[in-house]
Amino acid sequence: MHCTRFARPLLATALLLSSALAQALTLAPYSAQALAKAQQAGEPVALHFHATWCPTCAAQTKVLKAMQADAKSPNITVLVADYDKEVALKKQLKVQQQSTLIVYKGATEKARSSGETQAEALTTLLQSAQGPCIRPDHDHPDRGRPA
Repeated sequence: MHCTRFARPLLATALLLSSALAQALTLAPYSAQALAKAQQAGEPVALHFHATWCPTCAAQTKVLKAMQADAKSPNITVLVADYDKEVALKKQLKVQQQSTLIVYKGATEKARSSGETQAEALTTLLQSAQGPCIRPDHDHPDRGRPA
């Protein structure tokens, strides 16, 4: 009797915590396979074109890591692509500068931004994978219309 009385609340708490953790932002290195898998599954996924020499990229990474520790962060996987090595990917996606984030819901691009370092703006950007709006990008005026 006592085990059941205590086991149920513990189990419920464990389930809530595990579901909260499952909803958190995840950072992972880019691979074509990881991107394809997420897109084929219709999952929210973002590409972060990061350069080790870029102070803006470092600021973005700091914010993304803080978001990763927050259970309220968007449920999205951010794949970090090396700006200097992923030349073909940059060309394919028309990425013009480091510090670019591209957000997808499945294979559909939902938003794109370059140089953003503010936590609130990055959160909004990443949340766009959940909804129909596309956030305008100053470098890509044709991306400012709804999907």
